[in-house]
Amino acid sequence: MALWSGRFTQDVSEFTQRFGASLPVDKQLYAQDIAGSKAHAAMLAQVGVISQEDARIIRQGLDDVQGAIEAGEFAFDINDEDIHMSVEKRLTEQVGQPGARLHTGRSRNDQVVTDTRLFAKERARALMEANLQLREALVAQAEANRDVIMPGYTHMQHAQPVLFGHHLLAYVAMLERDFGRLQAAYDAADASPLGAAALAGTTYPLDRFMTARELGFSRVIGNSLDAVSDRDFLLDLLYACSVSCMHLSRLCEELVLWSTSEFAFIELSDAFSTGSSIMPQKKNPDFAELIRGKCGRVVGDLVALLVTMKSLPLAYNKDLQEDKEGAIDAAKTLEDGYQCAAGMIATMTVKADNMLAQAQKGYLAATDVADYLAKRGMPFRQAHAAVGHLVHLCEERGCDLCDLSLADFKAESDLFEADIVGALDLRAIVEARTTYGGTCPSEVARQLAEAKGKIASDSETARPGTRA
Repeated sequence: MALWSGRFTQDVSEFTQRFGASLPVDKQLYAQDIAGSKAHAAMLAQVGVISQEDARIIRQGLDDVQGAIEAGEFAFDINDEDIHMSVEKRLTEQVGQPGARLHTGRSRNDQVVTDTRLFAKERARALMEANLQLREALVAQAEANRDVIMPGYTHMQHAQPVLFGHHLLAYVAMLERDFGRLQAAYDAADASPLGAAALAGTTYPLDRFMTARELGFSRVIGNSLDAVSDRDFLLDLLYACSVSCMHLSRLCEELVLWSTSEFAFIELSDAFSTGSSIMPQKKNPDFAELIRGKCGRVVGDLVALLVTMKSLPLAYNKDLQEDKEGAIDAAKTLEDGYQCAAGMIATMTVKADNMLAQAQKGYLAATDVADYLAKRGMPFRQAHAAVGHLVHLCEERGCDLCDLSLADFKAESDLFEADIVGALDLRAIVEARTTYGGTCPSEVARQLAEAKGKIASDSETARPGTRA
């Protein structure tokens, strides 16, 4: 019979026991559950609800249970329903009456959300650290290839030349925002529900602030109903994971494109590529594709919890049992994605000559030619049309703007002089983009310096122990 079976005359069926059990998922939270129980026992002894000796026996028993789990010697029984009952049952079997006193003044409702908040904090911090490693890999490649020119795109069409480092630093900026969202998810989870009991608090003189301190929470949730029913902190974590997975998917889409024969901008290392079972020549960017594909499941995890939460009345409902599997999956998927992407970026070969060759196609100097005319007094809209005519002429001849003669330019406008040739040089075009955040070398150097500084300051935040 279950630990809650006193009011019942028969057990649930084998099927409904399996259907209702959360143990296959929440057993992953055994360490958090045991930590919460230790804090609760210490507090019960401090306020005189149980003896200090009982607290000592409980603490030792819980250490033994955790040791057995980590040694692979703990046989989880689906009849225990969840990790809380599984641990308490084994503890009571080992230490007797002190173990049976552990649950005094608490409910599985505040117990499970305590475990889940501890998990969310731990995973958010681990994700922040993995986020930093990917940013470091991107910054290293951006710095190593800071002079490499590539075509910049809009609508996947050649637009204007940019520095490859500038392109990579755009992803660093995305990941900096992702770090902020993960930090916000950590902060949202950093509040203790323990002591709220089932929903209304308890008649025992519990010191909720003591257990919060013991467990490293920065604050205590002030409404017991909200304490057991709130899962906003998990939605925050899932949202942070979803947005960052989306950013990883965008990055991986470009890695896939860049590694094709058509682009040939990069070559992924063998360690992050696979072959074909039938085509001997193939080198497939499977891991970039997998990261791109897994993004969909993480977004699904977010949507699933949103839908689960949307109609729940206060306070706890069994629906909330479904909150953990998606969060565990999303956090693990993002962490693996960060690690895999960092490895791909750090070990890829950049083919600078191929990037430059592509940048010399597609009339990437067109905007600068229009600016040339505008700076000499022609309204920009007229200049835009004039250069459009020149591009059409190039298309008819099968050449590029740099292949046109001065006479060709002057036939379109007398404002063109011999110095138009300088406006067609890709490096000069790049170096002219001096506005803040632009692609000129000095601005990219500033962005690199700021990215490194942000990594350093974020490292202080992500390092374990810096946030109580």
